[in-house]
Amino acid sequence: MMGSINPYSGLGLSTLDATKATNKTTLGQDEFLKLMTTQMTHQDPTKPMQNGEFLSQMAQFGTVSGIQGLQQSFKDFSASISSDQALQAASLVGRNVSVPSDYGLLPAGGEINGSFDLSASASTVNVLITDPQTGDVVRKINLDQQSAGSVPFKWDGFNDAGALASPGLYKVQAQASIEGVNTVFQPAIDSRVESVSMSNGSSGVQVNLAGLGATGFNKIKQIL
Repeated sequence: MMGSINPYSGLGLSTLDATKATNKTTLGQDEFLKLMTTQMTHQDPTKPMQNGEFLSQMAQFGTVSGIQGLQQSFKDFSASISSDQALQAASLVGRNVSVPSDYGLLPAGGEINGSFDLSASASTVNVLITDPQTGDVVRKINLDQQSAGSVPFKWDGFNDAGALASPGLYKVQAQASIEGVNTVFQPAIDSRVESVSMSNGSSGVQVNLAGLGATGFNKIKQIL
């Protein structure tokens, strides 16, 4: 004999019996207490469980429940932070920000601005602008002697020969001679935020910078 046909199956609905048949895979407080009661009533009379064993089981259950609640709290907190970052990042569209980068975009008739953190006073500080395709030095900017701290720099777009360089992407490298040792520092380049995107992975909120591509919102050093 054929089984009865569920007339609601085509609508994506299940009957009450089918819903009741769903297995429950989690252990709640009521189930835990029933389990403990059953354990007490079926224990060996000659070797009864001690109070400490019951307390230990209850403490373990409480710890697991607390961890689960804490995990959910952290999940909700993380979602709240991501939403807040997305709103802050969206407000930056069209503005300039300073981010760590080895490259800068030279716009037509424009310039490249940036800075770097000098760890100690240096007798000689230079910023090299090079062509990323050929590796040739386009411009060497001499910043002379500098004290420890943030050192700003600007490239006006002219090469060492005094001619205007072509617009495009250029490599930027900051160098300083500290106690006779040539040291390279990571520059932070000023760039315009074109758009904002949300990543499904661990990278979180991304800001898309003109010429530099996407970078993490948390890498922004300064809003200009």
